[in-house]
Amino acid sequence: MNRGRTIFAQLMDLLPLTEFRRCVERYDGDYKVQSFSCLDQFLCLAYAQLTYRESLRDIETCLRAHARHLYHMGFRGGISRNNLAHANLQRDWRIYADFARVLIAQARALYQDEPLGLELDQTVYAFDSTTIDLCLALFPWAQFRRHKSAVKLHTLLDLRGSIPTAVYVTGGQVNDVNLLDQLVWEAGAFYLLDRGYIDYRRLYLITQALAFFVTRADQNLRYRSCQYRGVDHTQGLRSDQTIRLTGPRSSRRYPVPLRRIHYFDAEKDLRLIFLTNNFQLAPLLIAQLYRARWQVELFFRWIKQHLHIRAFYGTSENAVKTQVWVAISVYVLVAILKSNSVWTSACTKFCKF
Repeated sequence: MNRGRTIFAQLMDLLPLTEFRRCVERYDGDYKVQSFSCLDQFLCLAYAQLTYRESLRDIETCLRAHARHLYHMGFRGGISRNNLAHANLQRDWRIYADFARVLIAQARALYQDEPLGLELDQTVYAFDSTTIDLCLALFPWAQFRRHKSAVKLHTLLDLRGSIPTAVYVTGGQVNDVNLLDQLVWEAGAFYLLDRGYIDYRRLYLITQALAFFVTRADQNLRYRSCQYRGVDHTQGLRSDQTIRLTGPRSSRRYPVPLRRIHYFDAEKDLRLIFLTNNFQLAPLLIAQLYRARWQVELFFRWIKQHLHIRAFYGTSENAVKTQVWVAISVYVLVAILKSNSVWTSACTKFCKF
């Protein structure tokens, strides 16, 4: 490793700058910009994420302390909290969203052969959301309840490598299930959904797209059994049925058969009822698949602990989305570097700085 340059500079050297400039040009990000470009803004926010800066003034102070190294770290414009605040307010957040998707595509290519831990060749996704509480007085555009604001981070996670393939940032008032309409279903892939995403019309769209879902059943599920299959009770399985919904609305919205699997988790003394539209996989594998959905919870926990998304450098919707997408870019960049053991140790040391 080249020890004559900062680790941050060496990390940023791996960014696909040609793709970044295309994203900037797509939204005229540098139109009439004289001294603080979109790249300067991205580098400032990425540095803030990796070193966990608390405010714009904190970012400015920390970077100016390394004034002699800023040029070699990739900065070309004047760094000040006013410049950064104005950029967060005015520069289109979609620039950084599109660039994050470029990094995501690179990361998925690196992890496409990553073992899943299950006897399954298909791609497996977990979809869930996490809520970040905000102050209503400062973030009125994200009002969640009467006296509170919040933003939601809706994430479709590829379980091979824990790479976020689709991320949506909304106000807290948006119902989670509505985000299913934004997803493009991949034929043959499995989608693991929490019980809060049960909407039979939308689940039927997954079936029509030749994709598979695994979710937990409603407690008041109304159905009739069409077929029973034998199960091994020593594995925790209690039943494996083919069913049809009989509720007046659910039967109309999902008019084809479903598979219902009853599983008992002895470790947690918990009975779980799974619904899926896949009739080929072993019932125990279906239960193991849903257990793998926990990886998306670990992803949310990791980014909240290691990235700066619980507090924001700006209060506008554009500033919040910009910060979130830069944080996602940093996460994916670390995942890309994880494939190289030398860079992994360097990133670990830098993140502790």
